[in-house]
Amino acid sequence: MVKIAFGSIGDSFSVGSLKSYLAEFIATLLFVFAGVGSAISYNTLTSDAALDPPGLVAVAIAHAFALFVGVAMAANVSGGHLNPAVTFGLAIQGNITILTGFFYWIAQLLGSTVACFLLKYVTGGKAIPTHSVAAGMNALEGVVMEIVITFALVYTVYATAADPKKGSLGIIAPIAIGFIVGANILAAGAFSGGSMNPARSFGPAVVSGDFSENWIYWVGPLIGGGLAGLVYGDVFIGSYGPLPASEDYA
Repeated sequence: MVKIAFGSIGDSFSVGSLKSYLAEFIATLLFVFAGVGSAISYNTLTSDAALDPPGLVAVAIAHAFALFVGVAMAANVSGGHLNPAVTFGLAIQGNITILTGFFYWIAQLLGSTVACFLLKYVTGGKAIPTHSVAAGMNALEGVVMEIVITFALVYTVYATAADPKKGSLGIIAPIAIGFIVGANILAAGAFSGGSMNPARSFGPAVVSGDFSENWIYWVGPLIGGGLAGLVYGDVFIGSYGPLPASEDYA
């Protein structure tokens, strides 16, 4: 059952909220800089534009490490979403208001875009790789792949960070979130690119000027994140009674 809270302008522009937006901007910038930068670096060292098996592993590890750190550094301020799909999945169950979530999206998209512009500058104008589905796959298959892997990500967020009965998991939540992203990139990287994150795909699209398949990385992750919020919230959290505000991810 959807438990959406719209929120108020006053709350969304409080000092605490503004700090949260800044935290999301910084953490997303650093995550995307490391993630996209790892792909650029690998391609530079190998002089190979194609993502081969070692390159896929390297990129997956870089994203896993960077997301673990990004979530950990922002968790106490903003909850460490770093991802519009995570924000949307949490908003479905009222863990964050729609209005505040909208400003989270803006901060995340700006962070990703700035990261990619910085990469373009510091690498001497090297091409910024964008997400796209593999040859032989169609757009629908890419969307379904992104739905599944984003479901896994947001389900992990709920289980380790947003569940009121999670207990004191501490640093385990960011580690688990980073691990599931790394594992999903290994599974889906050769097919859909393994985005799971509209912001992660948006920044490279802006800087490269290529939005041809960017919609896939909005539709898939938002559906997957929303479904994860509905399933975990209704099946598990719903059985606990009224959903309290999460201390970590609200």
